[in-house]
Amino acid sequence: MDLARLCPLTTEDALLRAVALAPDVEAIVAPEDRVIFAQLADQVARIRAALAAAGVQRGERIGICLGNGPRWVALFLAIGSIGAVAVPVNTRFKADELAYALRQSRVRLLFLGARVLKVDFLAMLRGICAAIETALPDPALPDLARVVVLDEDAPPRGTTGWDAFLAAGTTPAAATCTPGDTLLIQYTSGTTSFPKGVMLTHRSMCANGFVSGGRMGLRIADRFHSARPFFHVAGTTLSILSCLQHAATLVTMDRFEAGEALRLMEAERCTHFSGNDTMALMLLNHPDRAQRRLVLRGAWAAASPAIVRRIIDELGARDCVVGYGLSEASPNVAQSCWWESEDVRVSARMRPQPGVEVRIRDSESGRDCAPGEAGEILVRGWSVMQGYFDKPSETAAALDAQGWLSTGDIGRLGIDGRLEFAGRAKEIIRVGGENVAPAEVEDILHRHPAIRQAVVVGVPDPRLMEVPCAFVVLNDGAQASEADLLAWARDRMAGFKLPRYLRLVDGFEDIGMTASAKVQRKPLAAHAAKLLGLG
Repeated sequence: MDLARLCPLTTEDALLRAVALAPDVEAIVAPEDRVIFAQLADQVARIRAALAAAGVQRGERIGICLGNGPRWVALFLAIGSIGAVAVPVNTRFKADELAYALRQSRVRLLFLGARVLKVDFLAMLRGICAAIETALPDPALPDLARVVVLDEDAPPRGTTGWDAFLAAGTTPAAATCTPGDTLLIQYTSGTTSFPKGVMLTHRSMCANGFVSGGRMGLRIADRFHSARPFFHVAGTTLSILSCLQHAATLVTMDRFEAGEALRLMEAERCTHFSGNDTMALMLLNHPDRAQRRLVLRGAWAAASPAIVRRIIDELGARDCVVGYGLSEASPNVAQSCWWESEDVRVSARMRPQPGVEVRIRDSESGRDCAPGEAGEILVRGWSVMQGYFDKPSETAAALDAQGWLSTGDIGRLGIDGRLEFAGRAKEIIRVGGENVAPAEVEDILHRHPAIRQAVVVGVPDPRLMEVPCAFVVLNDGAQASEADLLAWARDRMAGFKLPRYLRLVDGFEDIGMTASAKVQRKPLAAHAAKLLGLG
């Protein structure tokens, strides 16, 4: 498929087209700032000049640790425009998680909000990398050569302030990106102990954003509310780039709060919104909803048929569509289309992206499944990642020699070629909009001196759909209460990874173990739900 005939395939070309089509249309609206496309292009050019003055080279990794807003978008587009690679930092990370992401991706330059969502990231970085008080680099992060601190009047001596960084860019710099350049390294949880950095290109993300926005029904000057964090591909591809490709306005916020989201949708006259099932339920069940005069026309939702039905009927988003994807596919693999019948869209029978192939494989025999038969979803085509950064064995396990990506997710293909998603990878816990790998949580718990074994499973939750539950076996003679262990863990992992429940057990034999002495997670999850009365 000739993608170049479909849409711009670099962020720079997409920005230039948006400016040509709609220079005075608002590009980004945030609670404390808003910019039109012409202003955004000027900001990108200014940052690009400063990046060039800082010696940033093609392919170098540049970290962004900020809340949602125009500055995040301008940085992302400027970094991409010179062929460098953006590394978004999850602003819910704790110190160990931040250090891992910066070290593993070998970030050279970091843009750091001094405080993001009331978290003192500057203090967190001080604890990781003491050299920011004197001069970088630091042995803890040997590749980090420079930190630019935003929103801080007196940044540490070993860092640079935002104004000083911009002031150095006195000479304009040309955009040099190409469609095949890596644009983003997205950290995603898998079934291993540590997150993997998914490498996505300009081509895969720009085309994905274009198709997704088109199937959602975005038009020039539409207003799309999305509080999806920009450190996720739902933020970069499905929010920033979908709007950029269609010259639509992105209305965003630092942190999703249903009442404020409803107020913004009304005040900004939003035509579309994006959300997962948890966000949608929070909007639908909020006491302010009935009094808000919304003018929604459509939505992109990762939600069950019952919730999609309510989005259409109660929020008025009659053109609501549903998508299936994963970070490794930029992210959308398949999506329904706004012009299709309500029955097709509510039942989430999705068309694969044009030019993207989908197969369903029987996990035991390896054969292709018949139409309507459930099996593992395999994906091949332009949206698939380049691989995991600096993890060749993990890349080889996910991508075969023919380019097929093993998603680990379960689905079925109808005789009409539409994909129906049946379930996420068997071990991933989906906490609201976050994917949590049990092994990652277990790895942290296992660092506690009193813990001999920890096993984490997902249990139902009425608001977040699923939350982690930990079963812990203590070392012989060790003393620790459930509350003590949770308090210890709270300081060492992001809040969405923290077990909502923790139970001390003597062992797992009565619950079920495999012949190789591994705990069977499915029976354990069922046991946990029954034990906690979550049925």
